[in-house]
Amino acid sequence: MPLAALDDQQQLTDRVCAALREAITSGRLAPEERIKQERIAAELGVSRTPVREALHLLEREGLVRLVPRRGAIVQGFTAADVRELYELRELLEPAAAELATVRADAAERRAVQRLARLTDRPSGGFAPNRDFHHALCAPCGNGLVMRTLDSVWTHRAAEGLFAYQTLPPGAVERLAEEHGAIAGAFAEGDAARVRALVHDHVRAAGSDALERLPGHQDNEAEEIS
Repeated sequence: MPLAALDDQQQLTDRVCAALREAITSGRLAPEERIKQERIAAELGVSRTPVREALHLLEREGLVRLVPRRGAIVQGFTAADVRELYELRELLEPAAAELATVRADAAERRAVQRLARLTDRPSGGFAPNRDFHHALCAPCGNGLVMRTLDSVWTHRAAEGLFAYQTLPPGAVERLAEEHGAIAGAFAEGDAARVRALVHDHVRAAGSDALERLPGHQDNEAEEIS
């Protein structure tokens, strides 16, 4: 189904980016599908310039990859990608956050509360979410654990999967509410509660990302067979 044409020229790059992001996260542009700039420009009623600029933004978000001589390709994520990322997070983050709760100083507790408040803004995107989780775990003081978690938070699939996870109405607000509860327990120094809340938060996030990943049922069927 063609994309609806844009009716004015203001903030074209952002609007093209939003249209393409919706098409990707809804599955209308399929994983591994080549995005033809000329067709997208024609459907949206714009020149190729804002389309090209939007594709570079989406590459940074992890939703497309730009391949020499092939152009832009919709980034494909499999059920295995989701499970690997979230299984590792579920193993490490609750323990790191529990230890961090015990070791954090007052400034680190305030930083976690401040960052939790930033995650309730739908326009904020992935970065505030990543920063919150990093600040929550960093006071654990274990460099090896933090380097491993950083590799997860900066994984090529992480930002794209976050887009799927936050797609439904109210999803951003729900995540922010969970972040607020975690930050509150962290500020109070309740290490056991922080561990439990982080565990449930990460497990639910993984389930949500998998559920909303286009074609995830097909991926599961292939893995079972």
